Amino acid sequence: VHIVESGGGLVQPGGSLRLSCAASGFTFRSYRMSWHRQAPGKERELVAAITSAGGITNYVDSVKGRFTISRDNAKNTVYLQMNSLKPEDTAVYYCNAIGRDNYWGQGTQVTVSS
Repeated sequence: VHIVESGGGLVQPGGSLRLSCAASGFTFRSYRMSWHRQAPGKERELVAAITSAGGITNYVDSVKGRFTISRDNAKNTVYLQMNSLKPEDTAVYYCNAIGRDNYWGQGTQVTVSS
């Protein structure tokens, strides 16, 4: 099983980033996918989730209206489009797959700073 996040980086407040999570080694289309983040000194929190077929999404209140989660089951990839980024969005972002098993990626750093 491989889960690899990409797309993180340094961005100014108000900017945008698109995170990608490429998965392999399991039946991606059968798994609920989600993005989590962990800031220094804080617990990991759920940011956004999407059902296996992509029909239902949910978000933590702090990102509603700014972030969008989507998936492409043909490419075994889930995305997180992040707009209007704020310094408090700074964290390591992790991709998670939940189904018969539970898989995590290694994370990608997002830093929002001027």
